Amino acid sequence: MMATMPSEAATDYTLVRDIVAAGMDCMRINCAHDSESAWLAMVENLRRAEREVGRKCTVMMDIAGPKMRTGKLEPGPQVLRIRPDRDAYGRVTRPATVILSADGGSRPPMDDIPMLQVDATWLGMLQSGDIVTLEDSRGSVRSLSVTVGRGRIVRATSRKTIYFSATTRLVLAKRGREYSTLVSDVPHLENPIVLRKGDTLLVTVSQTPGSPAYRGEPSQIPCTLPEALRFVKPGERIWFDDGKIGGSVKAASAEGLRVEVTQAAPGGTKLREDKGINLPDTNLRLPPLTPKDVQDLRFITTYADMIGYSFVRTTEDLRALRTELEKLGRPDMAIIIKVETARAFEHLPTLLLESMRGRTSGVMIARGDLAVECGYERLAEVQEEILWMSEAAHMPTIWATQVLEGLTKIGVPSRAEVTDAAAGERSECVMLNKGPHLVEALLALNSILRRMQAHQVKKRSLMRRLNIASGFLKTLSAS
Repeated sequence: MMATMPSEAATDYTLVRDIVAAGMDCMRINCAHDSESAWLAMVENLRRAEREVGRKCTVMMDIAGPKMRTGKLEPGPQVLRIRPDRDAYGRVTRPATVILSADGGSRPPMDDIPMLQVDATWLGMLQSGDIVTLEDSRGSVRSLSVTVGRGRIVRATSRKTIYFSATTRLVLAKRGREYSTLVSDVPHLENPIVLRKGDTLLVTVSQTPGSPAYRGEPSQIPCTLPEALRFVKPGERIWFDDGKIGGSVKAASAEGLRVEVTQAAPGGTKLREDKGINLPDTNLRLPPLTPKDVQDLRFITTYADMIGYSFVRTTEDLRALRTELEKLGRPDMAIIIKVETARAFEHLPTLLLESMRGRTSGVMIARGDLAVECGYERLAEVQEEILWMSEAAHMPTIWATQVLEGLTKIGVPSRAEVTDAAAGERSECVMLNKGPHLVEALLALNSILRRMQAHQVKKRSLMRRLNIASGFLKTLSAS
């Protein structure tokens, strides 16, 4: 079982230890996120957990590859709203809570509670039980009750909704005097683009922050790989955010693409920053390794056991990676081909043959991008063909993307995803993505796979005697 590490794995040793104890066999670190210092901390936490738990784990690190994503959007207004929880009768069941921190103070561990920064001297005057008054951004007079003080981190609550802005002033009355401070570090609201079927979207080469449609001008958004746009032709498909939004390219120029939205939710779908862009019909003639990938390989070859090769397309891509590994003195390092594009699937037979030239290699069925590239209706067929070809090549496979996603994210699995996890027994490894319930998901996956391993070996059903059948036979013989 493979598990993708969240950023917290760099700072929370207990989390890593619990993940290892739950059955993780391989730690996956995605180099598209975090930094080398964070990656190193994750690996060090893993090695410490191995000694404590008594289990051995390998490390796979994914290079980011030439992945195209949506760029920056214009920020929304600086407003923070806190509001209490209420029951059906409107009675407050839990007050609204905000953390007040001294300027430059670190964020407290309660990540679900919003935080505002205030003057350190003013904050030092607060004590538990103090009342702070303010006029919020709507002009409504509100008060905050200090529940936990004092120091550089103070918690305050309110039984009414409050809107904070960059001009909100907090006032403390003490010993017949008033002391005030402006709040700072008020977060910007999200400003996503809402797209509906038939809308026009401009995908720009320029890195000017994007914005929603305004006064007759269409919505526009930059992309993180603008050099890829020169290969796109009118009539080709384009997908955003794992296929949530689909479009057809109506025009392509040096400035970017004009896209007509052909698929979105009936009420519109929000397009945010840093969401994936797929071009399944476009032949992207881009270098397989970005400068960042080459830089990351120095770290990967030192600390990892395997490389996850993202967005590999052809045998030339594999040779390019091997050349870099030879330069770094690791020509024998294991390479996992991540099949996540239509081009990679089309070239899979030759990719497998090229992979077999190396000492160790494997295949990841990366179903997230693959479903977008090949179409959801073809995903089941495509993953079956990948399993067949990999077995014929004696190549181990990793069953990846959205395995037990509901359980990992919200703590409750769907019936379909449990069946999907069981089907993962046909591969050598099943990968879970990060989420707040990752430990629970690993324990559940462990149970599911242990039950299924007596039923299935790769693509072959074992037809073992069923427990229910044994009980039935005993009943017959007794009668």
